[in-house]
Amino acid sequence: MTRSATPRLHAYAALVAAGLLGALGLERPEVAVLAAPFAVILALGLSTAREPKVGVWLSLEHDRVLEGDQLRLELDLATTDPVGRLDVLLVLPPGLELSEGLNPVTVALGYDDERTLELTLGCERWGSYSFGDIRWRARDRLGLLTWEWRVDRRGPLRVYPRPETVRELVRPLRTQVSAGNEVAREKGDGLEFADLRAFVPGDRVRSINWRASARRDELVVNEFHPERNTDVLLFLDSFAEARVGGRSTLDEAVRATATLAARYLGRRDRVGLVTFGGILRWLTPGMGMTQRYRIVDALLETEVEVNFAWKDVSVIPARVLPPQALVIAVTPLLDARAVAALLDLRARGYDLAVVEVSPEPFVSPGADELQSLAHRLWVLRRTELRSRYERLGVAVASWPAGTALDVALEEVRTYRRHARLARA
Repeated sequence: MTRSATPRLHAYAALVAAGLLGALGLERPEVAVLAAPFAVILALGLSTAREPKVGVWLSLEHDRVLEGDQLRLELDLATTDPVGRLDVLLVLPPGLELSEGLNPVTVALGYDDERTLELTLGCERWGSYSFGDIRWRARDRLGLLTWEWRVDRRGPLRVYPRPETVRELVRPLRTQVSAGNEVAREKGDGLEFADLRAFVPGDRVRSINWRASARRDELVVNEFHPERNTDVLLFLDSFAEARVGGRSTLDEAVRATATLAARYLGRRDRVGLVTFGGILRWLTPGMGMTQRYRIVDALLETEVEVNFAWKDVSVIPARVLPPQALVIAVTPLLDARAVAALLDLRARGYDLAVVEVSPEPFVSPGADELQSLAHRLWVLRRTELRSRYERLGVAVASWPAGTALDVALEEVRTYRRHARLARA
């Protein structure tokens, strides 16, 4: 806790001092006589004024909330000495807004008095906040002195991104050997029917299909697709963003990445994270609720950091990129370094899908003909970039702001289905 008190004299004292000095400078004793009663009051007030002892405590209803939720908090004030006027201000960081209550607020406290102030905040944006910077100002009973304090009661407050609506996820081309919810294309022990084949010594009796055996007049057995898990790497591009007011492509990208992480982890898949930008952050693939919180907490620290150094996938540790992993990139495709890194991943044989958080709704076409022409050329350049990925067999889905994430994922799934048929 940081606490500081600074007493300040009001304008009343300055006027009395000016009157006395003026009387001495002008050699007018009658002015000094007129100022004398006020000087007595000033001296009496200064001799009796004492700094009030005010205690403050901050309590939050929750320290982890979802974006868009309402957060209730209480400010408890207590004092042993009377305070005629106490101004209290709770400093709100950007992303938190006052919904109910007064901030700042003015209260009066008596002897051994206590007061509880209730506030309700709206959590407008995801983020990791250090919350609890409290400032207040008190005056003595005569209004001659002012004390100002700043108390640091800050603690962690995490506002998690609100999940997007996703009905179906992107299926990987290859699965891992561990059990999971993804139906593998290989045949083995499982629940999903695959095919029939002739009985061979060593097959289990319970796998015999008796009806098909009766029709064919020979023993045949059922084959199944096993349920396996998947290694999924979420690739978040944080090199650049397009922003208009309180909305940006990075905000949408973080929400999408958090949603995908939660859904894949719910299927018992191993999920890792790479935040590829001015600052490189990564999490090795893992499973379970602990991994989910690790990923979301890492996403809360994501910001666009200016860095002009060239980066490629060689800076990513090898253990973060498991073989046969499904890589889902969430990117605005604004920085050449991220574009080149994704092309490199595809060249290395990774199963890659790209969700483009479209920056086009954030860019105005301009007011004159020249600006409009430049905007059309920029849009055409982005179309050519998407076609470049598609020629390499990479599904690229544009996700404009205001549309459901499931629409973009369905575009990815449709492309991957047709691309597999074309290669066959």
